[in-house]
Amino acid sequence: MLVVIVIIIVVEVVVVVVVVVVVVVVVVVVTVVVVVIVVELVVHVVVVVAVEIVVVVVKVVVEVAIVVVVVVMIVMVVVAVVVVRVVVVAVVVVAVVVEV
Repeated sequence: MLVVIVIIIVVEVVVVVVVVVVVVVVVVVVTVVVVVIVVELVVHVVVVVAVEIVVVVVKVVVEVAIVVVVVVMIVMVVVAVVVVRVVVVAVVVVAVVVEV
């Protein structure tokens, strides 16, 4: 009878140890998988956000460059028109003075 009791106790202890080990392993594996997934998501989000920031910065730089080019072109056109008018007026004034 004592042998049977010892065998039952040993089996119970072994079952409890196996269950505890399995639960610990499962919890560790799940935790590691979750941490890896979260880290990958965070890295992905950081990379995506960084790429989006770069895209936004490039878009802003391009838009500012376009605005600057347009403003410079408008200023050049205005300056050209003013210069042409001044030259025309000067030519007319010189022609009138020469005729007089």
